[in-house]
Amino acid sequence: MFLPTYQRLNILNPVETNHQFIRPFMKRTGLVLAAFLILTVFAAAQERLLSVDDIFSPDPKVRIPFGGSPVRLIWTSDGKSFRQTQDGKLVRVNAETGESAPFYDSAKFASALQSAAGMKADEADRIANSVTLHFNNSETAILFNHANDLWYYTLANGKISRLTNNKDEELEEDLSPDGKWVSFVRGNNLFVVDIARGRERQITRDGTDKIFNGYLDWVYEEELYGRGQKRGYWWSPDSKWIAFLRLDDTNVPNFVLANDTVNDQMIENTPYPQAGDPNPNVKLGLVDIAAPGRATRAMRAGASAARFADLSSYDPSDLLIGRVVWTPNSNSVLIQAQNRIQTFLDLVSVSLGGKTKRLFRETSPAWVGINDNPFFLKDGSFVWQSERDGWNHLYMYAADGRLVKRMTQGKWEVRGVFGIDEAAGWVYFNGTKDSHIAENIYRVKISDGTIERLSQGDGSHSALFNPTFTHYVGGWSDINTPPKQRLYKADGSLVRTINENNVEALAQFKLGPADFLKVKNRDGFEMEAMMIRPPDFDPNKKYPVLIYTYAGPHAPQVRNGWGGSRQMWHQMLAQKGYIIWVCDNRSASGKGIESTWTMYKSFGPTELNDIEDGISYLKSLNFVDGNRIGIWGWSFGGFMTSYALTHSKSFKMGIAGGSVTDYALYDSIYTERYMLTPQLNPAGYDRTNVLKAAKDLNGRLLLIHGVMDDNVHMQNTTKFVYELQKAGKQFDLMLYPNQRHGVNNPPQVHQMYSMMTEYILRNL
Repeated sequence: MFLPTYQRLNILNPVETNHQFIRPFMKRTGLVLAAFLILTVFAAAQERLLSVDDIFSPDPKVRIPFGGSPVRLIWTSDGKSFRQTQDGKLVRVNAETGESAPFYDSAKFASALQSAAGMKADEADRIANSVTLHFNNSETAILFNHANDLWYYTLANGKISRLTNNKDEELEEDLSPDGKWVSFVRGNNLFVVDIARGRERQITRDGTDKIFNGYLDWVYEEELYGRGQKRGYWWSPDSKWIAFLRLDDTNVPNFVLANDTVNDQMIENTPYPQAGDPNPNVKLGLVDIAAPGRATRAMRAGASAARFADLSSYDPSDLLIGRVVWTPNSNSVLIQAQNRIQTFLDLVSVSLGGKTKRLFRETSPAWVGINDNPFFLKDGSFVWQSERDGWNHLYMYAADGRLVKRMTQGKWEVRGVFGIDEAAGWVYFNGTKDSHIAENIYRVKISDGTIERLSQGDGSHSALFNPTFTHYVGGWSDINTPPKQRLYKADGSLVRTINENNVEALAQFKLGPADFLKVKNRDGFEMEAMMIRPPDFDPNKKYPVLIYTYAGPHAPQVRNGWGGSRQMWHQMLAQKGYIIWVCDNRSASGKGIESTWTMYKSFGPTELNDIEDGISYLKSLNFVDGNRIGIWGWSFGGFMTSYALTHSKSFKMGIAGGSVTDYALYDSIYTERYMLTPQLNPAGYDRTNVLKAAKDLNGRLLLIHGVMDDNVHMQNTTKFVYELQKAGKQFDLMLYPNQRHGVNNPPQVHQMYSMMTEYILRNL
């Protein structure tokens, strides 16, 4: 019979009590004392305060890697293992067991790189063991770009072939799906090389600094296909055809950037259409790679080997092509065509002969966004993303463009599709069904629309699925925890931990609590917010507040996920006695595209109203000093900071980095999506113009800009400086030579955050 402790004590005689309980009592006392000592040491360890050096030191020996060391993984084509670098060597890791073995004979490849390509030993070893090596689909050969030429290495025989040999640079090289061809861009012309014969073929012949064939110009890369995505051509699945964009920037004005850090000034000339300027004229070309005779005859005649899609139903000056994808049978290409102000989107089918057919048109009360390519089933039907009801959801379409059914719905949105496992009948995606501030991983049954949540627990989840959709590498983090990586089966069941990524250094620091809350704006919209309080928070004290904002359309900043170095800098400021406040205004909330429509045709006023509604909430808290509120942000957040300090008296201080000060100066495709053209919406551009409000500057303002910013040109800050000077307003300015839209050079990053810290301490 088991008795509670107090009953056992009562039935024991004194002698038994002495003999049986003195030693356990002493043991418990020792454990309590040990626990006390451990807690004391732990508390002492957590007393360390952050410094700018801890977060941003240019010296990696001084800088603390608060984000840990996430592992770079690339799934292999069989879906059973992935490529990974371990101890500087490229290995093949069995996904389920974690066992690793050399991926291939990298030493043999490194030796070949030295002998054939003339590389130094350390460079050859680094390349040979890079996880990003460009293998063909069968992983039997490697394509690489070295010294402005393309090379091909065959693993079986260790042979290196030099595919090109000239002084011109080859860009955006790729292998055909069957591995028989290499494609690339040279001098803004498209080329292919027959690997077996080593024969080069030129596809287009009219490339110049204004004509781009298969290569995206600045505005198409930045605003339609995504920063870093410069390739503007696509292989057909059967490797017989290439589709490509031809962009003509002849009528697009150039923007000049000058690098003054060298004695002989270096000049950059980039075609850059500002709002209202002519856009690039775009065509879709199709090339039959399997018809060498016709291509050769065209080359001899000095013509292009391509045929172009019939897009005569669109005005060339009013056409954007936002996406291009081949259908699975290689018989046609689907393109997403829009007018320049993006009030509609057509999904258009293009035959191999260039004939076009509009499958359907998307419209909106404001603009229609690009939501990436459709995902195909074997019969040509496809899953399509649409924001037609104000929230991004999935729809099933037949190959002919007929709507079959809606797959997801509700006041939440699909953020992206990972792909389709047609055999099992699932579409995998991430979305906000269970949290607007933390994405989760889901799958929806194709047959009946059943949705299953695969990721579990609070925090933000990401996924990297294998090609066979049997497993995925799941990433997870929350506001206090750097990313962890685990392997899951497709149903969400855990297989093993890949990288726990424990960052012991975090335990040394005295960090403030980060709380998530909701604040209603004047219209009753529920805004998501986050507050970081000082670690020694005293509710009886009054604290100044630093607001961080971005505020741009559909760009939420409140997220229950690891925030990196900026988050740690905010923690450092909290240690210095500041409350950090991040509150997503309605149009930035990410709560469906419908939430952004309030700012259509007029950046600034509604966003500022929401920010000030957040301030009203802050001022209702006894511990907030309402007279000491600052705001900072970069890019759109820089614009919002500049706008706030020229249109409000709520702020004692602001820091505006990389700011747009007049949207007539920013690029056409982004700006016109939300503001139309200056010709169509002059009143809206006037309302959002910070330059015209320079005379109303209130509070201390620090302006920061990268001198070589090719995105938001320094012209924006220069013009603002001029207007502030004419108005007799005092302000502060810091420029970063050689830096673009973000400051990335480690010594300059360190100087910038040191400077901003001092500025906040001095002015807030």
